Amino acid sequence: MTEFTFDGSAITFRPGDSIAIALLRAGIHPTGGGCICLEGDCPNCLATVDAVSYVRTCQTMALAGTAVFSHPQDGAAPPLPAEVPGRVSSSTHFCDVVVIGQGESGRAEADAARKAGRAVLAFDARSGEEVIGLYGGPTVAMRTPIGMMTVHAKEVVVATGASQEQPVCPGSHLAGIYTSRAAAMLTEAGVDLGRFVSVTAPDRPIRFEGQKRVAAVIVANTRGEERWEGDTVVLDLGLHPRNSLARMGHGLNVRVVGDAAMADELPRSPTDGIVCPCSNVSVADLVSVWDRGFQEMELLKRATLAGTGTCQGSVCLPHLRAFVRDRGGSVPEPFTARPLARQVTMTEASASYHLPPMRRTALHDEHIRLGARMDRFGGWWRPWRYGDVALEYRAVRHAVSISDVGTLGKFIVAGPDATGFLERLYPCPVGDLKIGRSRYALMLDERGYVMEDGLICRNAPDRYLLTFTSAGATFAEMWMRDWAESWRLDVRVLDQTMALGAINLTGPLAKELLLRAGVTTAPSFMGHTKAEVAGVPSHIFRLSFTGEMSFEVHHPADRSVELWRALLNLGEDFGIYPHGLDALFALRLEKGHIIIGMDTDFDSTPRRLDMEWAVRMDKPAFIGREALRRLDALPLDKQLVGFESAGPCPIEGAVLWDGARMMGQVTSSRFSETLGKSVMLGWVKLNDGQLLDTVECEDRQLRRVPVPFYDPEGARARA
Repeated sequence: MTEFTFDGSAITFRPGDSIAIALLRAGIHPTGGGCICLEGDCPNCLATVDAVSYVRTCQTMALAGTAVFSHPQDGAAPPLPAEVPGRVSSSTHFCDVVVIGQGESGRAEADAARKAGRAVLAFDARSGEEVIGLYGGPTVAMRTPIGMMTVHAKEVVVATGASQEQPVCPGSHLAGIYTSRAAAMLTEAGVDLGRFVSVTAPDRPIRFEGQKRVAAVIVANTRGEERWEGDTVVLDLGLHPRNSLARMGHGLNVRVVGDAAMADELPRSPTDGIVCPCSNVSVADLVSVWDRGFQEMELLKRATLAGTGTCQGSVCLPHLRAFVRDRGGSVPEPFTARPLARQVTMTEASASYHLPPMRRTALHDEHIRLGARMDRFGGWWRPWRYGDVALEYRAVRHAVSISDVGTLGKFIVAGPDATGFLERLYPCPVGDLKIGRSRYALMLDERGYVMEDGLICRNAPDRYLLTFTSAGATFAEMWMRDWAESWRLDVRVLDQTMALGAINLTGPLAKELLLRAGVTTAPSFMGHTKAEVAGVPSHIFRLSFTGEMSFEVHHPADRSVELWRALLNLGEDFGIYPHGLDALFALRLEKGHIIIGMDTDFDSTPRRLDMEWAVRMDKPAFIGREALRRLDALPLDKQLVGFESAGPCPIEGAVLWDGARMMGQVTSSRFSETLGKSVMLGWVKLNDGQLLDTVECEDRQLRRVPVPFYDPEGARARA
């Protein structure tokens, strides 16, 4: 005999025992009371096992050293184990047929499919293989003793059998009440049930008597009411199909066989007692919400939480349906079944997934190797600076530099309706964009507010590459997919953000560096082309965020390190030096380029950003058009403008004043080495419809000036 502990006390068990059987043999009810089924249908054997709560102890084998705790009544958490459970493995499988349940009907289905030459996988909860959900495909997800498993099948056969009805009447919370199947299993395991009485349909219990354990049962039958005394009450009140997985698979290639497909003979409507032991919902609770107008199954469930607990309606659903039937006149359908059919831990749910809170590019270790100070920006770890930010800045302005821009959102949008889709998605023209050309574009929401920006690059008549900001790419994908579905357009959206790395070559010598890397014909400004760069197949985009000649090189992420090192080696005699965000923010500010979420607010329109040039109101339709039409008819109230001052720059977020009036705030500020003064972007309110020429900020005067501050004609970027 070996032992596990329950609430700190040693419990001996025999080989083959479940935790529940070992506890019952020791005279301990796992939860203190309630009808025990030993088939995983009820919540009355649940416990915390090795720090995992809501474990079905009837389907969990007893193992030496296992720490089991009853769920505390006061809500306090059980003690954590000395060692936190490690990772859970995950596997994926493919087959023709999945059979769920290995009773008589399940075994017959599996045997027949194998004889027909079909690949079959069969699973049974009694072996610890718990199906937690059916998904489109059909796809079966389950937890097993060795980890999580996903099975893609052509057909799913549900052979989960039927559950035994549990009593709903006063006293049903007492210990010593078992279904007939549970009693048979306990007897076979050598558990002494003591003096027991058996209640078989059509007899029905109407009340159990006792303190903590049942002492007698009051039964209603053809003779009236009778009182039967005993230490144990064994119930055989009827069967109900165990069909939650079948209901979950509605509309999929799912077939139900055996008792799981039986017609459900509902019991009498309960009149007193606990209907849903998971959520402690009584008949009185049902009556209360019914009388307040919650008179449908789904509403009844939501108003009381009946059926939302760990058993997912296995115990209470027949009684809930009977309750509604007797008040509504017809038999209601069961409420919708959804995954998860069984509880899983967060570790199990995340098996095989590694989702760091801050993502890393393929060049992360290269930045560390070069001594970069990393910081978090836009959901990514990015190099803030490599040591000497002035050296990084000068490399861009006077020689050549490279930076890691693999964090940019990169999406392919293709299909017969791709052009029409993007015309409606963006406020700028798309259809006139020639193959091999790009266009900067804003993305607006329905209110006309700017929520994202990036490039539209045309690869073919019905194929485009779109780029988005590092922080906004995930939302942009959802936004595109949602609108494509709403408009019922034939387009495909492919996220390549993680698959593609991107390195920006920028500076007066960028084209010469590209030539050394083997690119003899570089694209012109806002053009793009495919070529090998230092032997790496790449897609090269000519643009500029720094104000200097720039080439953005997109390439397979697994070759990012190879390309990065090659460019550094090729540009060594040019004085190449990589730059991080600190230098980039100064460079882009000198050009007046905005950063979404930093220089924009929740109500930033193109007009308020002084970017009406990016909108074509003569387009027949685009998201936000009608909102802009109404907003443009109103007087302009505020605008993002440029400021300059001598001396140190104010901090970002500093308040702008006109005397005692607060007029706005600084969004971006840097001291410009090239211009020899501080430059800023900031929001400022209009004064009687006019922009102020000067404002006060941190005890100094700022002068409003046009942007860009640096190279306003853009000659250097277009060189």
